[in-house]
Amino acid sequence: MHYFHWIAGTILALAWFSRIVDAAIGMPSVADVTKPEWNRNPVTASGNPRVSIIVPARNEEQDIEASLRTLLALDYDNYEVIAVNDRSTDRTGEIMEKVAQQELTVSRLRVIHHRELPSGWLGKTHAMWTAANAATGDWLLFTDADVLFKPDSLRRALAYAEAERADHVVLFPQMIMKRPGEFMMIAFFQTMFVFGHRPWKVADPKTKDHMGVGAFNLLRRSTYEAVGTYAALRMEVLDDMKLGKVVKNAGFAQRNVFGADLISIRWARGAMGVVNNLTKNFFAILSFQWWRTLIAAFGLAFLNLMPFLGVAFAHGWDRLPYAIALASMFLIYLGMSWRSKVPAYYFALHPVSTALFVYTLLRSMFLTLRNDGIIWRGTKYPLEELRKGMV
Repeated sequence: MHYFHWIAGTILALAWFSRIVDAAIGMPSVADVTKPEWNRNPVTASGNPRVSIIVPARNEEQDIEASLRTLLALDYDNYEVIAVNDRSTDRTGEIMEKVAQQELTVSRLRVIHHRELPSGWLGKTHAMWTAANAATGDWLLFTDADVLFKPDSLRRALAYAEAERADHVVLFPQMIMKRPGEFMMIAFFQTMFVFGHRPWKVADPKTKDHMGVGAFNLLRRSTYEAVGTYAALRMEVLDDMKLGKVVKNAGFAQRNVFGADLISIRWARGAMGVVNNLTKNFFAILSFQWWRTLIAAFGLAFLNLMPFLGVAFAHGWDRLPYAIALASMFLIYLGMSWRSKVPAYYFALHPVSTALFVYTLLRSMFLTLRNDGIIWRGTKYPLEELRKGMV
């Protein structure tokens, strides 16, 4: 048992400590567009470039009006908003039309209604593809129907994009959290995000690190067309991250930026809300392969629970490597607390959120295999088609 603790503990200590060192060195290189230097208009030879903001929505009657009104209040002077009502069965389309009719001064908002979904498409990717075909902008901003924008958010991000000559800019949203379960689960999600992804490496063309966030994917139109448009991602459940992947793999310049509350989103309501939101995605992350999912579930449990168990049940110096792993984990929580509204003390609930995330992973696999596909917002997408459509 002594040798087991030192082998397992050393693996965990190296894994967590190397990541916190890597993050401490790399994260400061990620720009923050809330800084005064980005409080300006983009500098281009032809003036302010035109931006088309694309908002797909299905059954979003609770959030769509607030989201559209923040978009229509942006302090940038050359943009349009294209909202797509994707076969909604609630008042989403009606609310979109109401907001459009109330825009009496400048007609920035166009509404597209989808009544049917062609075969071979996800509803969201089809909505974004349709809107992009109708867009007139030099830049395309793909966002979600529940995102709230500050007036200067687009202007700052675009100023950064033009100054850096970026082709794709991802602005990280601030999560709106109101319940302890949301804080706990989002803290774990962010910890795994830091562990599994390296945002500071995305700008390096020599790495494969890539990024995409559904709340804010700002893309040059020429780049969007060069990577095959959303037609290349028509059956991708993880369309936002896969958009980042195809952009990076094609050699275009990709950047991530922090923005505090320039954009914000209430991603889920309660711990089980996070579970439900991720159930659709988790099996897709593992390429819809059951054996990879089981390995990932074991790895997730080992990586996140074993440091706590080791400190609790090992003896004497056998606890040391586990303690190093726990200390590194806590430092990630502490670092995240400086950027988000999640207090570092939610580290104490890390074992609980680990158990819920392992459950979500297995639940995602079980439901997808049982249903032979994903049921997403009332539409079933067959598993065979999802596998064929993966990028």
